[in-house]
Amino acid sequence: MLKTAIYVDAENIKMSGGYGMRYDVLVDLANSMHSVMVRANCYLAEDLERTKADPEYRQKVHAYHNILRNCGFKIIKKYVRRFKDEDGNITTKANADMDLAIDALLQARNLDRIILLTGDGDFLRLIVALQNTGCRVEVIGFHNVNKELREVADSYISGFLIPGLLPIAGAQGEQADQWQRGTVINFNQDRGFGFFRYYRLDNNVLQSETVFFHLSKSTLTSDHYFQEPYRIFEFRVVENPANNNRSEAWDIRFMKEA
Repeated sequence: MLKTAIYVDAENIKMSGGYGMRYDVLVDLANSMHSVMVRANCYLAEDLERTKADPEYRQKVHAYHNILRNCGFKIIKKYVRRFKDEDGNITTKANADMDLAIDALLQARNLDRIILLTGDGDFLRLIVALQNTGCRVEVIGFHNVNKELREVADSYISGFLIPGLLPIAGAQGEQADQWQRGTVINFNQDRGFGFFRYYRLDNNVLQSETVFFHLSKSTLTSDHYFQEPYRIFEFRVVENPANNNRSEAWDIRFMKEA
């Protein structure tokens, strides 16, 4: 069994499209049939002055922290500090990067696999150092992920593509389980069809799947969206009764650049 740890750069994730992320899904990824989670750390900022003065903010912060703890995460807080320049302008700072890096390096001696959630290129050197201890480092990010960070990691996947990690807007009711996010792996522009790659969780292990799509099932007005492999789409996977119940992607909509 691989001893696995999760380290979440919560402020970066929140500001980069991961707000509302399901932490229990991360725990499931760490507790797969081949690995077991031995540590989960979440590094976040808290405005202590606001916590004391604003009851609504305090309630939201405490509720958020309780969710993390219930999922098995240890919370490492960095309190917001305020600085005033010569012109009287106030800036705030609460950076937990150093805390995350030191903890990961110290704890790596007892780990085999690390799941790091961030898009911050400042962690490039940390990833290499962790790999040099023998750890496998898997990076999950959302928007604005540093290109070199993707390349240096042992694996990188967009958090948008992990089933259930970030709920799909409007995916409710009986059709909720049909909705997926994926990327184009092949597109025939002349004939207007192609294939998406998406993922399913099987025994908490990400399994790659492919599904056929046709432009007639898209909400988009142009086929140029499908000519780039780094774009993420949302769609329903359905069995088409007019095509021998073959699985197809319907209601295709563009989400973002991967």
